[in-house]
Amino acid sequence: MKISTKGRYGLTIMMDLATHYGQGPIPLKRIAERHDLSEHYLEQLVAPLRNAGLVRSIRGAYGGYKLAKTPEEITAGAVIRVLEGPISPVEFTDEDHPARRDLWKRIRDAIASELDSTTLSHLIQFSAEGNNENFMFYI
Repeated sequence: MKISTKGRYGLTIMMDLATHYGQGPIPLKRIAERHDLSEHYLEQLVAPLRNAGLVRSIRGAYGGYKLAKTPEEITAGAVIRVLEGPISPVEFTDEDHPARRDLWKRIRDAIASELDSTTLSHLIQFSAEGNNENFMFYI
């Protein structure tokens, strides 16, 4: 399974909102500037995230977006499924050899398990090789 820019940028939006959770709504323009991404593209990605109940939009001069749940309650799997669709590295059918079908299912389930056990909170607290800085997200 290859995660497209939709999934990667969607996680970027969600991780940014998680990093600033509790600080009020964040304009997409600010997220786009922080991560050097197209604001227009982020607007296209945030709509399905809002429709899925993962983010809330706040209108007005001080508006923007904020998480609809806590960073501990939103998984990478939820974000990826909204933006990429079902998690499946290979399309298989009942006509596939049972051993191959079993392998594809185990791979699918392993990927889904990792995505579903990784929350936004885990992602923003990630520290590589003992480095205590938040991965890519500076306040």
